[in-house]
Amino acid sequence: MLDEPRSGRLASWGNALLAGLVSPDEAAHRIADDDTVHRIVDLPGEEAPVGLTLALGRLRRLGAVGLRVALPVPGHPLGLSGPPEFNARALEAEEAVLAVGAGLGLVPEAYEAGPEGGSGPDVHIEVVWRCLPAREAPPADVPSLGEAERELAEALREATEVLSKLDVAGAGPVAQAALEAYRARAEAGRQVLAPGYPPRSVRVLELAQRVGALIDIAQQAGGEHGGAVSSSEIAARAEALRPVERTARRAQVAAYNSAVEERQRHQG
Repeated sequence: MLDEPRSGRLASWGNALLAGLVSPDEAAHRIADDDTVHRIVDLPGEEAPVGLTLALGRLRRLGAVGLRVALPVPGHPLGLSGPPEFNARALEAEEAVLAVGAGLGLVPEAYEAGPEGGSGPDVHIEVVWRCLPAREAPPADVPSLGEAERELAEALREATEVLSKLDVAGAGPVAQAALEAYRARAEAGRQVLAPGYPPRSVRVLELAQRVGALIDIAQQAGGEHGGAVSSSEIAARAEALRPVERTARRAQVAAYNSAVEERQRHQG
């Protein structure tokens, strides 16, 4: 959970664009981030794959008034609303975006391009978003921002206790590298959400990412000196952290979706 989901970037900056707070070019640039290119396929009214700028404009014309995030995993269809084909693809990708008002959903498929055996700058990531019909219904298991914030405070305490009990505090270089990567991102002052989100959303998302970082550190420390070394210990660690990870994912979705929820409250 250290990496920002592509669905989060698409929803965040797409919502800012739909609200008229950023330009199409800035939204497309922020969504793509370090990826080489993003294309959308099977978009109604477009026979060929299209870029982000054209796709977001098309979604607006198709009735989209906001974008929501789904971060489902097997056994937890977080943020999904159906139908089965869309849910299945979203579960496979473990993320998706729903275009509220348009009855459509977007699921990302990432591909690596570059020389065989290449790495770093030699490898380029191309992302294809597949557009599918999505049901206009309340998304599954998404809390309010207030609920998410309260749950996260408890989850952070639980994660810290679990890490202490499992002797992860002195874990090896992989875990330490993960912690340093998280700290570097936090200190860089990156913009975690696009313009238009309430300050509470930013606070919740930052806390969810912090909890996610702790979970990643615990999982990556599994085979290192000072961490769990047996399969039973690794399984016990995963079981102990599962509810914490679930809480962090729910909070992420609540934060990304809060712009849509806020807009609907004002309109209602």
